[in-house]
Amino acid sequence: MQNTNFLQNISPERVIRGESAWEEGKSLIQSICKKPLFLGRSHSTSKLRSMLEKDLINIGINIVHAELEYDCCDVDLNRIYQLCKDCSCDGIIASGGGKVLDAGKLIANNLNLPCITVPLSASTCAGWTALANIYSKKGAFIKDQTLNNCPKLLIFDYSLVRKAPNRLLASGIADALAKWYEASLSNAGSNDALVQQAVQMARVLRDQLLIDGFNALQNPYSSSWIRVAESCSLTAGLIGGVGGAKCRTAAAHAVHNGLTQLDFTQKALHGELVGFGILVQLRIEEKLLGNQLALQAKNQLITLLKELNLPTNLKSLGINLTTKKELEMACIFSCRDDSDIHNLPFKVDKETLMEAILETDRIEIEKISPRGTIFNC
Repeated sequence: MQNTNFLQNISPERVIRGESAWEEGKSLIQSICKKPLFLGRSHSTSKLRSMLEKDLINIGINIVHAELEYDCCDVDLNRIYQLCKDCSCDGIIASGGGKVLDAGKLIANNLNLPCITVPLSASTCAGWTALANIYSKKGAFIKDQTLNNCPKLLIFDYSLVRKAPNRLLASGIADALAKWYEASLSNAGSNDALVQQAVQMARVLRDQLLIDGFNALQNPYSSSWIRVAESCSLTAGLIGGVGGAKCRTAAAHAVHNGLTQLDFTQKALHGELVGFGILVQLRIEEKLLGNQLALQAKNQLITLLKELNLPTNLKSLGINLTTKKELEMACIFSCRDDSDIHNLPFKVDKETLMEAILETDRIEIEKISPRGTIFNC
């Protein structure tokens, strides 16, 4: 019997979810910190964050306001580290999208402070996890960093998350779907019970999103919306927590990481790039393994992505290649020695990846499957 110990950060210490989660969460924030740094970024959420800050000030919490200038990058992080020290902050409240939540967790982790996450969209599971992605000033992925703990408190208030544009929820659906497509392939031979169970959770998550995803976008006050929003922001994080590092990412996220090295004509969201990455991974499975189920799954997934108005080719992602050399550089990054693409049970080199990306980019579905069969494989 193998005697190996695993340390896993499975979930936030406490999670509050519901239509008035923020109201209930304020008293818990009071018990955690008295002078937190309140971190945000997007101009579109500035009024909402100001309201949250005023709510905390009204109950006697002394707020130190800070905003990211870029994505979660060292330039911002170092500046805010110093601000926290200068102001003697005793906690971090991160409110916004995935990169803001990641930055807040990183700052709290490195200063050994409690972190409170308040997602303002369901675009990622960053509010849940003990993991953060670090980017350059231009938004190019650099690395991910495992953190010591999940957040102390996660407040998932439906009324706050619902204010986000539909594009963010659609992007979150694509990102969450990757849990199944990546984990089921990279862990097909795992004997670890928790990993096996996490993969099965990912399958249920996928089915939930395929059933409810379209309706959730059409009806933001429906039970479908709640199931989908929580699937993207909460369940996806739980799967990574239960399964651990072995049950997180593979080729789809590696493609995302590589494509962020390119210049964009428009800003592509994390989940939009990951969604395209899933299609690329399925194309690789189809080619290298002769897997016809991967072909069927790819066609079915494209159907859903188009229904959700998500990009399915490079141009719709805002990537206009002038030379193949650009894409080659992205593929070299995606295939670095420490890349998640090597979690796949077969070897993928930059030539194979580049070919799969170009083939996925020009693919046309010969026949669109009816919605009733979209999750059969």
